[in-house]
Amino acid sequence: MLNSIIRLALRQRLAVVVFSILLLAAGTWQAMKLPVDVFPDLNRPVVTIMTEARGLAPEEAEVQITTPIENVLNGLPGLVRLRSSSSSGISIVHAEFDWGTDVFKNRQVVSERLQLAKEKLPPDISPVMTPSSSIMGEIMFIGLTSPDESVSPMDLRTLAEWTVRPRLLSIPGVSQIITIGGDLKQYQILISAEKLQAKGLTIEDLKHSLAEIGLNTSGGFID
Repeated sequence: MLNSIIRLALRQRLAVVVFSILLLAAGTWQAMKLPVDVFPDLNRPVVTIMTEARGLAPEEAEVQITTPIENVLNGLPGLVRLRSSSSSGISIVHAEFDWGTDVFKNRQVVSERLQLAKEKLPPDISPVMTPSSSIMGEIMFIGLTSPDESVSPMDLRTLAEWTVRPRLLSIPGVSQIITIGGDLKQYQILISAEKLQAKGLTIEDLKHSLAEIGLNTSGGFID
């Protein structure tokens, strides 16, 4: 068989040369159009769900947040594998889908399942999907510390949330910055049952008034 091919190539020298030139030209043209990526995405389509759980230990985050989210995501069409990690104050779930699936469709079905998961999660816990980017796009973890403890954990969290995060997001190519840890600034209102009773108010009246404390409203007008 090989001898026959060699004899045919020797008899048709001109055709072999022309075919070789055409093959070389086609290969060069394809190589010029070939996209080049320094860090190619070698992972399946992945949807990442991140949930911040302030004050929860890793075991509590695993039981109360990670496991309920994994339970509602099981059985999704095209789902290949679920991976998760739970640490202090945060839960991360990676849903890997099969090759060739549409990542935007995958995010849609995950979003629908997350609505069901919210009913099983603790109050004030809202899982969110990270931007549609490869897991290889994770660059680094940045920690803000105060060795001499001159800056409180609350001030460090405020600095990271309102100063460092916006500046990092302004860098081209950065899609998301996740801020975790520290003490989140909050307002606390201490209720006195005696004073409520003296004013003839109930807890519901107080909750209704507090719900409107941060609403924007117009200044009105004087006729």
